[in-house]
Amino acid sequence: MKVGLQIPDFTYPGGPAALGADLAAIARTADDAGFATVAVMDHFFQIGVVGPPENDMLEAYTTLGYLAAHTSRAKLLTLVTGTVYREPGLLAKIVTTLDVLSGGRAWLGIGAAWNEEESRGLGLPFPPLAERFERLEETIQICLRMWAGDEKPYEGRHYRLERPLNSPAALSRPHPPILIGGGGEKKTLRLVARYAQACNLFPTPDLQRKLDVLRAHCEAEGRDYDEIVKTVYYVYDVGEKGENVQRVVDDLGRFAELGFTEALGQVRGAHRLDPLRIVGEQVIPAVASL
Repeated sequence: MKVGLQIPDFTYPGGPAALGADLAAIARTADDAGFATVAVMDHFFQIGVVGPPENDMLEAYTTLGYLAAHTSRAKLLTLVTGTVYREPGLLAKIVTTLDVLSGGRAWLGIGAAWNEEESRGLGLPFPPLAERFERLEETIQICLRMWAGDEKPYEGRHYRLERPLNSPAALSRPHPPILIGGGGEKKTLRLVARYAQACNLFPTPDLQRKLDVLRAHCEAEGRDYDEIVKTVYYVYDVGEKGENVQRVVDDLGRFAELGFTEALGQVRGAHRLDPLRIVGEQVIPAVASL
């Protein structure tokens, strides 16, 4: 079982003037501690479960580029990109750029997007859900085409690209892995089976059923279920002095029994750094063989 870090909150005691240094310290500490992933949300306003919309929120890919320079081993991704926030050709270039500059550590985390408030607030397109899923599939198709070096015109229902040139090519082979976030059983998990190398699910009581649905979609698509990496969102709360470590280890053990290979999520108090070190010293070794 691997341990991944998501950084959803950028409102720290030092304020915006210290934010760059704070983020660099978080990323370096997590990378040195053995976290497999460093991820950020793709939001422009803070989301309600973390804080009010006025709280500090950084643009995702600018942030990942910055974090790439302060890490050397962890994979880098959004959890997850809102597909309607960037045109697909531009998104493919952005992820390719991150991959090249990080030495082949970029993943494309992507989903159909959900936060209408920030889209309306900033004048971003936010079509109905059915259309967002259509655009999600076309976006994935375009990214895969560009990563394969196929420059033929793309003609979709929503996107048209005359020459999807992508130079330089990504370093990851055959391409930056695609993680699709969300547990929608009819559309999202079907897209995982069709296109993705990984999925991310929330730790709801119906996790086993979600995995069973994914397996059924894989069978329908002729896809090997076992080749898809299963990640689960998890909030790491190890306590001030590590008093909750065993509970965290037990939780990860239960996820591993279901077939998950990475728990990816927020570490409570990450900006203080000690919780990251506790996870690295006590949790990561304890779950490495799961």
